[in-house]
Amino acid sequence: QLQASGGGSVLVGGSLRLSCAASGRISVGWFRQASGKEREFVAAISWRDGSADYSDSVRGRFTISRDNAKNTVDLQMNSLKAEDTAVYYCATRYSASLSRRKDQYRDWGQGTLVTVSS
Repeated sequence: QLQASGGGSVLVGGSLRLSCAASGRISVGWFRQASGKEREFVAAISWRDGSADYSDSVRGRFTISRDNAKNTVDLQMNSLKAEDTAVYYCATRYSASLSRRKDQYRDWGQGTLVTVSS
């Protein structure tokens, strides 16, 4: 079962690193859901070539990467803003292509809470 970890509380401008235990021929996506809002795409990485995609709201601040030694997919989050506050989920799909669509992902983790405050 997928499990996202690394969430916590941080001040505006701070950093956090999330991890998702995932390995093999799967592409991994990170999504987030703020209170009262729909779950939205954050970032994704392909298993085949490590290519990545980011939402406009996080591009340049977040970096998704695979750690093959640890069998994890990590999301490094820098310059955090209050609007990044959400429960973050990792999800996997058995395809090398990238997707922003929730329905394209098969397995979902339970999520980890990120709280950014001023």
